[in-house]
Amino acid sequence: MPKKILVAEDSATISEMMKQSLEEAGFSVITAADGQDALEKARTQNSDLIVLDLMLPKIDGYKVCRMLKFDEKYKNIPVVILTARSGDADKKLASEVRADAYLVKPFEPETLISKIKEFLGSN
Repeated sequence: MPKKILVAEDSATISEMMKQSLEEAGFSVITAADGQDALEKARTQNSDLIVLDLMLPKIDGYKVCRMLKFDEKYKNIPVVILTARSGDADKKLASEVRADAYLVKPFEPETLISKIKEFLGSN
């Protein structure tokens, strides 16, 4: 049974590229284009890990992460922030909302896959 990854990304191009790379690496992928959809899918789809953009419509990635990480039921799902924001303040805030990892765009798919495997182990 492949591990299930939720990709929350508002850019359809980036989302599709990540989905393809992750599926080629053997993962099952669900996508969400905004923070509200990401939160709903995180709570209903039993994801093994979440790749979360910070700049999402409706609810930003920080709030999505905080709402999941401070909820007993979802706090153990690893959250990998993947964002264009590279400032120290952004990284500090991601840490405060208990994100498990922080990757900056542009990124290599191999880097993301290797980070996911760190959390989930190999398929």
